[in-house]
Amino acid sequence: AGADVIDLGDATLLPGFADMHTHLTGYSSDFGYASLAIAPTDEAIRGVVNARKTLMAGFTAARNLGASGYSDVSLREAIDSGRVPGPRLQVSGPALGATGGHCDNNYLPSTFGDTSEGAADGPWALRQKVRLNNKYGADVIKICATGGVLSKGTDPGARQLTMEELVAIVDEAHSLGMPVAAHAHGTEGIKAAVRAGVNSIEHGSLLDDEGIELMLEHGTYLVSTLFAGDAVMRMAADGTITGELAEKAMAIGPAMASTMLRAHRAGVKVALGVDNIFYDHRTSTREFELLVTAGFSEMDAILAGTSVAAELLGWQDDVGTIQPGRWADIVGVAENPLEDITELQRTTFVMKGGEIV
Repeated sequence: AGADVIDLGDATLLPGFADMHTHLTGYSSDFGYASLAIAPTDEAIRGVVNARKTLMAGFTAARNLGASGYSDVSLREAIDSGRVPGPRLQVSGPALGATGGHCDNNYLPSTFGDTSEGAADGPWALRQKVRLNNKYGADVIKICATGGVLSKGTDPGARQLTMEELVAIVDEAHSLGMPVAAHAHGTEGIKAAVRAGVNSIEHGSLLDDEGIELMLEHGTYLVSTLFAGDAVMRMAADGTITGELAEKAMAIGPAMASTMLRAHRAGVKVALGVDNIFYDHRTSTREFELLVTAGFSEMDAILAGTSVAAELLGWQDDVGTIQPGRWADIVGVAENPLEDITELQRTTFVMKGGEIV
């Protein structure tokens, strides 16, 4: 009774999309040495710009995994209070990892004595980092269990945290009610993180069959990030990145799609994540197309970015489906995405919480 009717004609309606791995507080220009000039206040402003673009693309929920100075906490609060437009957010604050690892700043020489906020060594030091992130408002703990492509001097295939460190992080986070998302490309790092009890593996590029079985046994989610794999390969091809970074990009990027499909076919829950630190955030919905190109059905790709992602967020009673009692996060596109998944890159209608945005 008293409901407003919105006539969208022959549009296709879907639940609002959810991105399980994004970086709203960064621009594509913030790579390498350029990142040294970026303050947390700059990140907060970037977050306001990118959050609006992300929402307009159809993402009504997201996890921001890694931000300096808790700028993503401030962004979440500004969105929740209605001061700026953006998706519903779960945020990590500074990502945690080993000294000299993917989550550390490795660009300055020793004379500067610079270490990232989240870098620490040993179980107790990393427990304290978890407690600090909880203290300052983070929702989720993001860790670097292996090296990465775009960090100086790290090997994506190499494990970077000991088992004792991983167990301490997960135990502390879970005792505080915080899930743990583990950046992990290499096989041993993935398996160690899963055995320690992390909630999700981000990327999973070199995941093997034993790792898949472990993820099934532990109920660990795999977050896709094919967008990032495609982006780093393009950057290596056009010379945007060179040397060590380009070599790592070409070693990791081509493996991601087939790994994602193998895990999905084995029954691992794959949640959509974009890891967009590369292009305009209005393009993040291309992850759906990349999943289909990898071999997912159109419907399975859509589920990865809606109901499966909602489960990983722990918000499955509120978002991820269109039904009575949910938060009315709804996206409209002109044509049928089951026939052409690229339709999801052309949203014509976005509603968040019953309000047209």
